[in-house]
Amino acid sequence: MTVVALSRLAPEATPGPHPAKLESLLPEFGSRTLPVQPTLELERLYRKQRLAASYRLFGRYGFDMGGAGHITARDPELTDHFWVNPLGVHFSRIKVSDLMLVSHHGEIVVPPVKTKARLNRAAFAIHSELHKARPDVVAAAHAHSLYGKAWSALGRLLDPLTQDSAAFYDDHALFEEFSGVVLDTSEGEKIATTLGHRKAIILQNHGILTVGQSVEAAVWRYIALENACQTQLLAEAAGQTRPMPAEVARHTAGQVGTEVGGFYAFQPYWDVVTEEEPDLFD
Repeated sequence: MTVVALSRLAPEATPGPHPAKLESLLPEFGSRTLPVQPTLELERLYRKQRLAASYRLFGRYGFDMGGAGHITARDPELTDHFWVNPLGVHFSRIKVSDLMLVSHHGEIVVPPVKTKARLNRAAFAIHSELHKARPDVVAAAHAHSLYGKAWSALGRLLDPLTQDSAAFYDDHALFEEFSGVVLDTSEGEKIATTLGHRKAIILQNHGILTVGQSVEAAVWRYIALENACQTQLLAEAAGQTRPMPAEVARHTAGQVGTEVGGFYAFQPYWDVVTEEEPDLFD
């Protein structure tokens, strides 16, 4: 008779969550406000973990293009500082410990733990002015993704062609003054002025940028805006498009374009990337 150890019959153990992982605080159903962690230290870690995961997601989506692209998260205590990735580390390799804290004067206040502290000057020039101009903005996301760049070359706002693209109806801007790589804060100030109160902006001949009152909302909006650009490019290539009426687009935007809606839309992506790549918490 063959004796089989019970351990051989037991299902394979699945790894538990990373010990440093902070689970999502979910708003109450129907809420218009986002929850925060009970202490500034926990809120800082919460934002940094979402920021590192967002870089991983950008890497998965192919939003990396050389050294271009940056996502920032405002520090909850030093509100004139933001967390950003160091230049030269691929998005798919970003960890929480790689993030660095930068002041609005361009000083690296908290460097990465192991990687070299190199600041992307374009990231500073754009994001420092956005965070200055919009105290309500916690995070901003920009990259040189394919369809966002392609649409930006047309110098047009998006039409409300689908339920998803209607989220940006009357809530995105067009910045037409491309003058090369943004290295001066005066250019970032112009972008912030053009963005105004809106959630997204198309940078002509450059790409797209989104903002939000949470890392989750800003990053989900970037993914959604890139998809909206792709959708309209495909639809217009196929034939005559039929945008929805303004009143329908405006109503739909109020349903699918909210801060809480963006927060919730991000959660499935967070669950997948953190389960499959728990080293991001290191």
